[in-house]
Order: sequence, then C-alpha cells, then structure tokens
Amino acid sequence: MTKEAGRPDGSGAAVRDAAPVPTVIADGVDIVYRVNGTGAGRGTATAALNRMLRRRRTEQAAGVRRVHAVRNVSFTAYRGEAIGLIGTNGSGKSTLLKAVAGLLPVENGRIYTDGQPSLLGVNAALMNDLTGERNVFLGGLAMGMSREQVKERYQEIVDFSGINEKGDFITLPMRTYSSGMAARLRFSIAAAKDHDVLMIDEALATGDRKFQKRSEARIRELRKHAGTVFLVSHNNKSIRDTCDRVLWLERGELRMDGPTGEVLKEYEKFTGK
Repeated sequence: MTKEAGRPDGSGAAVRDAAPVPTVIADGVDIVYRVNGTGAGRGTATAALNRMLRRRRTEQAAGVRRVHAVRNVSFTAYRGEAIGLIGTNGSGKSTLLKAVAGLLPVENGRIYTDGQPSLLGVNAALMNDLTGERNVFLGGLAMGMSREQVKERYQEIVDFSGINEKGDFITLPMRTYSSGMAARLRFSIAAAKDHDVLMIDEALATGDRKFQKRSEARIRELRKHAGTVFLVSHNNKSIRDTCDRVLWLERGELRMDGPTGEVLKEYEKFTGK
C-alpha cells in the first residue's frame, strides 16, 4: 500500500497511510420487484406468451404491481471490513446483497464493485443427488479454483464443515443431509478461497456454537487477506462477534450506518429485544 509523503518543505510532517480502498459503492440504489396482478398468473401457456409479447404496454394496463424493496440506499464498503446487515423481516437485506452480487437489476442508482462479489446463502445451490465429495469439487471449480487447488484443500474443507464427525457423510448424497449439515458444507466450500467481496446470507444461523466460532475466525482471516465480508444475520451476537460496522435496513431504507455497538443498541431499542 502506498503512503502519502511528508510536506516538501522538509518540516518532518508525519507520513500518513493512504486512504482505504473501496470495494463496493452503492449510490442511490432503488430495487423494484414487479408482481403480476390478481389474474395475471392464470390461463393457458398461450395466454402467458401473449402477455409476454405485450410487455411494452404500460405496467398499469398489464396489471403489474410495483413493490419497492430497496429505496435510495447509499454506502461505501472498504477492503478489510466486516459489515453486518440487520433489519426486521422483509427489510431488503437479502435483496440488496443479490443486487451487489449482480443477480438483481437496480431500478435507479448504481452499484460499483472492485473484484468479483460472491454470494453465499443457506439456499446456495449444490446438487442434491451428488455426494458431498463431488459437491466440494463442483463448488470449488465454480468459484474459480483449479482441480489441483480443490484437491489440496479438500480435507481442510471437510474437517472445517464437521460433516464427518458422526460418520462418513461426505460420501453420501446431499439429499441425506440435514439443513444444518448442508449449510455448514456450503460455508466451508466458500470459505476455502479468499474473496474480494464475500456476502454471507444467514449461513451461520444453522450451525452449532462450535461451528459458528470456527466460521467467525475464518471471516477474520478473510478480512486479513484484503477482502470485504458482508454478513446478514438475525443473531445479534454473531454480528457483534464478527463485524465492526453495521448497516441497518428498515422497509428498504438505510436507517443507520455506523460502528456495530452503536447501531445494535438503537436497533435493539427499536425491536424491544
């Protein structure tokens, strides 16, 4: 990292660290879902095709309702930060992360990212009919790791997940796993690689306390390797233990952005918890 030189007059002014590096910039972001009206989902496939062909007509005429999921949200995330996203159900947290990952379009505003964002959620797709072992390789390859890299880290991934603590489950199809086991394996695969921006959507909520502690330690390691981590969780303790900054979304609006302790204090007053 470069540093700013002292004053040219040789006065010996202190050398300052260069400004932190932004990884994600959200600038006035609006995200709108379009929901078909009461009768829009009925009828034959031909009728559905005709509706698609008429999409250039006004939304009002087509019976489409607009749901404003995120409203005018702006923030800047920096390299090395772990940022919690909190808010009551339906506040827009997961929607915002999907937009940062490029999975949802924005209606207004812009999202800029430095590097490739990776979104990990409890519903992240692994193939249920394949074994955990095969899914480790597929997941690693999908993240851009080479087959050799996956081989090198395979045992570390399995051990981290704890899948085999009570039997040789890694050789069984994913459909035989509990939701907690599957979530632990997803996180372990994603955490095996250093990410520019890693977004975790409730992935730690299904693990036991032992796994959560391992996960929190791994998130701290990811930050050290110049990444940025976003964590969506309804568990305020996980946010406290993991994040140094929190974004509080409520009804799609950014209600507060600041140090973890300050934001959680106000949020807990709001929710009464």
